[in-house]
Amino acid sequence: QVQLVESGGRLVQAGDSLRLSCAASGRSFSSYVMGWFRQAPGLEREFVGAIERGGQNTYLIDDVKGRFTISRDNAKNEVYLQMSTLKPEDTAVYYCAAGQLVRWDRREYDYWGQGTQVTVSS
Repeated sequence: QVQLVESGGRLVQAGDSLRLSCAASGRSFSSYVMGWFRQAPGLEREFVGAIERGGQNTYLIDDVKGRFTISRDNAKNEVYLQMSTLKPEDTAVYYCAAGQLVRWDRREYDYWGQGTQVTVSS
């Protein structure tokens, strides 16, 4: 079992930067691929990106490449989503998730946090 808790979401203005954190407890954090997803009102939960166990490789959807980065600190059991040049269309609830493989499909992830709201005003 892994428990995940996201934090850092808040109301920001377009063009601002924001860092989300996801703290993990329970079984060995470093044994999981960590993913970030987001869900805007009325839309499906969308894969944003993922980071491999050792942090050596990250994957991001095209829409956020160049603006978002993912990192992790296995000593602290945390994963981060650094977001910059935020746009109103980035507004969503952001979730972190733990799984065994880097996958775009949310069904491939075993554990989820409760989400943190990011709102970007224009």
